[in-house]
Amino acid sequence: VQLVESGGGLVQTGASLRLSCVSSGRPFSNYVMGWFRQAPGKEREFVATIRSSGGRLGYADSVKGRFIISRDNAKNTVYLQMNTLKPEDTAVYYCAGRSSPVTSSRASDYNYWGQGTQVTVSS
Repeated sequence: VQLVESGGGLVQTGASLRLSCVSSGRPFSNYVMGWFRQAPGKEREFVATIRSSGGRLGYADSVKGRFIISRDNAKNTVYLQMNTLKPEDTAVYYCAGRSSPVTSSRASDYNYWGQGTQVTVSS
């Protein structure tokens, strides 16, 4: 499975961005998908997760109410809609795939990772 993220960029506080992650290889619809992020000098942290069917969404408290994860299995794509962005959201964002039907917030539970896309929010 190969994952390729896109949609990052430089925006101002309060703006929105939508990240996309396209999967190729094994059937995308079988995988739980997640988004993680890593800021400079910090550990990679969980952002959001979604089941293969599109249900059972999970979010980190820091993004709940602002970010929305979704997926389109016909397009082999998972999205992260990020609204009301804050400077503390600045990080490299990674999508990840897990070959299990159970969602998880632990990075170690994910088998496949993209290369990341940079999101920078200026104050």
